[in-house]
Amino acid sequence: MPPVRSRFVVRTFATFVLFTLVAGQFWRNLLDWWGWGAIALVLLVGSIVGLVRLRPDWMWRAFPKSLVAFLGLATLSLAWSFYPGASAIGIALQWATTLPAVFLALALTWAELLRAFSVALRWVLGLSLLFELWVGIFVRHAVLPFWVDYGTDTVPQAFYWSRGLLLQGGPIEGIVASRNLLGFLALLAVIVFAVQLAAGTVRRGWGIAWLSLAVLMLVLTRSATVTLAAAAVGLTLVFALWARRAGADGRRPVYLTAGASVLAAAGALIAFTPQLLGLFGKSSDLTGRFDIWASVTGLAAQRPVQGWGWVSYWAPWVEPFDGLAVRKGVVYLQAHNAWLDVWLQLGIIGLIVFSALVLSTLWRSWFLAVDRPRHGLADKSPYTASALLPLLLLAALLAQSVAESRMLVEFGWVILCVLALMTKRQQASAAPMP
Repeated sequence: MPPVRSRFVVRTFATFVLFTLVAGQFWRNLLDWWGWGAIALVLLVGSIVGLVRLRPDWMWRAFPKSLVAFLGLATLSLAWSFYPGASAIGIALQWATTLPAVFLALALTWAELLRAFSVALRWVLGLSLLFELWVGIFVRHAVLPFWVDYGTDTVPQAFYWSRGLLLQGGPIEGIVASRNLLGFLALLAVIVFAVQLAAGTVRRGWGIAWLSLAVLMLVLTRSATVTLAAAAVGLTLVFALWARRAGADGRRPVYLTAGASVLAAAGALIAFTPQLLGLFGKSSDLTGRFDIWASVTGLAAQRPVQGWGWVSYWAPWVEPFDGLAVRKGVVYLQAHNAWLDVWLQLGIIGLIVFSALVLSTLWRSWFLAVDRPRHGLADKSPYTASALLPLLLLAALLAQSVAESRMLVEFGWVILCVLALMTKRQQASAAPMP
């Protein structure tokens, strides 16, 4: 196979992998779990075959040990799991999700990954807009997923694929069937499209058009959690640009101001939570999250050191997850906080290892963003816009992790793994990010 065509196949497959990861609910709603499972199996096998055939260069010293430690601990938790059958399934799914991430990080260049991710996000946003227009103009009522029999005339709002509110100004759910998820994907798209525009890797007209669509979708979802995540990303960008301007020897004011800003923001959130929730039209219990957090905390405290065993998404058919988080007829399968979920499943030990994975990736992302690349001892390359991308994506993931556990599953986990792998490899090389 010619090299150029090979890279085209690799990039196309990578785009499909990313689209499926970010829009998994689209496939599940369209084709049922069996159809989605078949697609997931194809992607897993394709990722393995791609790694075997491409044989990408990799060094053990450039592989994040904290990622290996977390996966190892999750696997070992099968030995003390309260629900070994469910843990076996969850651990297998965690590894099956990690392998495509390894393929993306090792088989693609940074430029190829950025392009594949941008194309996947464009498909999600474009299809979501068309889907909502179709529901709003032609169907004119809420739409449920295909192939599902809910067995009742009263269906909770959370089960609808789309409520058809686009023409009323939203909120909209898009093809991913969740305004919070669609809003977060729109935020990721804003980051990716803006970086591409700044780097000059897309035509300016098309870049502005897609960026405008991403902002529009972000607004139409009316997601409070995503709005706060967007604010966190904006602050991160401000401090990163300030650190670049200050240089390596003048960053103390940056760090002091950043620390004070984090404390002030946390204090403001605690003090003005009712007012903020009212502003975004949220209930005083943050859509049931306070109750879920209380239930999870009480359960985690029963096994604080080692946890109950890794399961990824909760398994509602086994104890203690059956009935753990039920609100308005909806059974929730996550703690709505990634850190609480890790504590629940892997205990304090898991929290330490997971924190090491996240913080080490954040550390590398920060210095890749703010330090001028070096080719030699004295020679320095100019800053690049692409170098900001890992930091901004990770800032979005961290902000989301306070109210969602998606950083542990599907696309959230894949993005974390890819950033951990690629920043580690970038750190080991002297080349600047394109």
